[in-house]
Amino acid sequence: MPQLQPSEKSAATGSDVGADMSKTLHNGLQILELLARRTEGVTVTEIADTIGVHRTVAHRLVRTLEHHHLCRRDDFKRVFLGLGLVWLAEPVEQDLRTLARPVLEELADSTQATVHLVVRENDAEVRALMVVEPRRSRMHIAFQAGQIDPIDRGSAGLAILAACPAVPGEREEVTRARRRGYAVSHGELVPSVIGVSAAVPGRASEVIASVGVSLLDAAPEDEERFGASVRAAAQRLSAILVR
Repeated sequence: MPQLQPSEKSAATGSDVGADMSKTLHNGLQILELLARRTEGVTVTEIADTIGVHRTVAHRLVRTLEHHHLCRRDDFKRVFLGLGLVWLAEPVEQDLRTLARPVLEELADSTQATVHLVVRENDAEVRALMVVEPRRSRMHIAFQAGQIDPIDRGSAGLAILAACPAVPGEREEVTRARRRGYAVSHGELVPSVIGVSAAVPGRASEVIASVGVSLLDAAPEDEERFGASVRAAAQRLSAILVR
């Protein structure tokens, strides 16, 4: 059974709750943060140990979150994030699309390529949140927003993985992307389509998205040029998001 790490326990304790804060709400939010980190699920006992409350208190907190569909329990009583968070996140994603659109449109027009904003869906998948096609290109790639792809296939997911600490057995493409600041893929999701993407750093360097272009053809020197373009766009979007 996975064990909670000491750093996880210290990060989740409620000792930093101020006199003007709700300790109960604070504990509930700590549970959601823990579930976001522990995607394999946790038990109520593990939750109690992590946030420093009695198991009975942890059980009531979980039941309250379940009532609002913010968490769920499986047949083995392990607790996971709930689908209610998707509904809560929709306005955030809409705001992200609004803020990103000018950056993506400028990138699409300057590169004459289809541009995509991709977000991390979970540990294994990414989702195309937004797709912008160039307005004056004679030929370009076309695909729909909402597409789900494996996080370890295609430049968008590889760029997000490259922004995370290295892990044993990771693909060489991820290591290379971490070194140069952008990821490149060749025909991994669609035959003959080249992808070039860079991660978008958020607050506290947390990466939730990547910006990239999809191309029909590109020489190695062109890939470097596109890499510089997507990296600059990702940094620009990051600066907007963390204001």
